[in-house]
Amino acid sequence: MDILKKIKKYAVARRIRFTEKARTERLHDHLSVEDIIESLVNAQAINKILRSRSSERKMRREKLFVIISPNMDGTLIYTKGLFRKHENVEEYYLFISSKWSRI
Repeated sequence: MDILKKIKKYAVARRIRFTEKARTERLHDHLSVEDIIESLVNAQAINKILRSRSSERKMRREKLFVIISPNMDGTLIYTKGLFRKHENVEEYYLFISSKWSRI
């Protein structure tokens, strides 16, 4: 399955999880979970794919997907996430979620 389609599918099904940092950023920017879902569903492309080298990650060398896309109101939202299993269910796990203007 195409990665972007998979991210959109997980967003629509609400199979997304936020790190505490991403939740704090989202609230600071007055973004709702729906804003993030809309942004992911509206995405036309994955802007960048990074390889994590952090020793704190569950799996080394995980692929992080950067998406910059508008929500339904046209606000550009920057997200960075990856796929992870939580309680044996794969989810799209977001590390960053913020308004693009703050980046």
